[in-house]
Amino acid sequence: MQQHPAPEREFTMRFTSTPRGARLARRLVSHRLNDWGHPYATTVNETLTLITAELTTNAVRHGHVPGRDFHVQLTLTEGTFRIEVTDTRAEKQPPAASPSATDALSESGRGLLLVAALADDWGVSPRKAAPGKTVWAELHARTKGHPLTHRVAPEPTDVDLLLATASLLRDDLGSQPEDASHGGRRP
Repeated sequence: MQQHPAPEREFTMRFTSTPRGARLARRLVSHRLNDWGHPYATTVNETLTLITAELTTNAVRHGHVPGRDFHVQLTLTEGTFRIEVTDTRAEKQPPAASPSATDALSESGRGLLLVAALADDWGVSPRKAAPGKTVWAELHARTKGHPLTHRVAPEPTDVDLLLATASLLRDDLGSQPEDASHGGRRP
């Protein structure tokens, strides 16, 4: 059996299988990458955020089972980032081979093409100990002739994570008009 090294960094969370859950997963992955020393405007952060967006959107659109969440895991091991999105729908599998091109007029169907183009490797594996599947993608951190350096940031506490999550949810709700009959609160 092949021995895998322990991840240097890891972020894991469950999300509701809704477009809002997919959006929150994408934002939290981007925030975590920033905390790990890969600021928002860097190639690593932007690439992994886009890959996360595509995989979580697919989990919501094609892997949704009513009442079941999807799971996101981001790890960094020996300079390789791995994003895994696990859903509970086993019968809907992405293509095993490279995704085929879609009709030029189609408004969807390009997510896995983007993942294949952006990731160094990607694939699908059965979910462990339960029905479903995990779609994963890996990205090797590129160095420019010098070792990868990480900004030292304290590990966030549960309170920090809750505050960040609440802030993200307020950002989503902030685009909706306030209802004066509820004193500025939404029902």
